[in-house]
Amino acid sequence: MKIFNNIFFRKKILIYGLGKSGISSYKFLKNKSDVYLFDDNQKIKLKLKKKIIKLEQIKKINFDRIIISPGIDISNCKLSNFLKKNFKKIHTDLDVLFSFYNNKSITITGTNGKSTTAKILHDALIHQKRDSRLIGNIGNPALSEKNITKKTIFVIEASSYQLDYSSVFRSKYAVVLNITADHIERHKSLKNYVNAKFKLLKSQISGSFAYVKKEDELISKKLNKNKYSSKIYRVQTSSIDKKFNKITNKYFLSDGNKENLSFIFKIASKLKLNKKKLIKTINKFKGLNYRQQIIFDKKNLTIINDSKSTSFASSENVLQNLNNVYWILGGIPKKKDKFKLSKIKNKNFKAYIFGTHRNKFLRILKNKLNVKTFRNLQEALKVIFSEISNEKSKKNIIFFSPAGASFDSFKNFEDRGYYFNKIIKKYTNAIR
Repeated sequence: MKIFNNIFFRKKILIYGLGKSGISSYKFLKNKSDVYLFDDNQKIKLKLKKKIIKLEQIKKINFDRIIISPGIDISNCKLSNFLKKNFKKIHTDLDVLFSFYNNKSITITGTNGKSTTAKILHDALIHQKRDSRLIGNIGNPALSEKNITKKTIFVIEASSYQLDYSSVFRSKYAVVLNITADHIERHKSLKNYVNAKFKLLKSQISGSFAYVKKEDELISKKLNKNKYSSKIYRVQTSSIDKKFNKITNKYFLSDGNKENLSFIFKIASKLKLNKKKLIKTINKFKGLNYRQQIIFDKKNLTIINDSKSTSFASSENVLQNLNNVYWILGGIPKKKDKFKLSKIKNKNFKAYIFGTHRNKFLRILKNKLNVKTFRNLQEALKVIFSEISNEKSKKNIIFFSPAGASFDSFKNFEDRGYYFNKIIKKYTNAIR
């Protein structure tokens, strides 16, 4: 653990946001610095209640560092003016992690596929007796890991929010899987969103390695305009490698997951992982909850729960590989999001849009494929199962991939995915 000249050691620190990352940051720093806590929810019930300071107190204290949770939008929060005035003091738990540990890290970002890629790589390292820790957006908060040794490797899933707020963090291995328009409401422009992702490469030094999608237009433009210190590998994901012939796991039928594996193979080669053992790990991978998760597969029906999908691009990755699809979507459409599949591909599926924003989706899709709209998810499923009962000769697929944010009706995508599974049970129990 690095203490000498550490920018977070024996400092006056404000931790803003008391979710998992905020609490773990406090527990990690409480005996190393003078730590104060704040959360927009002043009614928060915690054992740390006495440590939480009030808004008017914050303005009277000269903090050395401010650690904020990625979910906080500095343009729209209770400390907005204060944070803007003290912007250079803002950090994340990833900054703290990097400041205290010299360990190798593999940081994965991108619009789609981060969680799956991070989990497979972590599993592969564990299965090959490496001390891997899965942290960040997936797994444990960065600062909650214990018993870290020199051999510990951090596999980090990093969002654009985390990278945008991080100021000293850097990673030995950086991965940018893909970039499509996302989170524009928060980043204000596509340019800002791309810049946030590329902070991961910009922060790297000589002797580091970066892996980026070769066929990605936004990534290519950024690389061509800037110079980076790390060695950059442009991963070709469009051609199928011979290694894929040995993969029998249905989870990797979609182009999106094949792209994820293209990166896994490339990084695994650099890490000198055993190829046979890696294939075995991949074939045993069961997928992540609500991410292209097959929840029912019998007779003439397969049901896939892809609640994690919050953009058209993430849904398209799967749709283009399926036939006879009843595609269920809804939620809050992303700003400037576009549906790009061709009319030839669109003949393979019909869209069933639910929720209060259904007309926004309808305007985007109505001239591209068959579309029906519903007030809620229950109504959509009732109609779909009625239609499927007349199509028993075909292998039908219900694909719940909302292509929009969940916050119109749900806490998060997990809450939405759980709700879908709950409703679907009464139909699948009848089929069994």
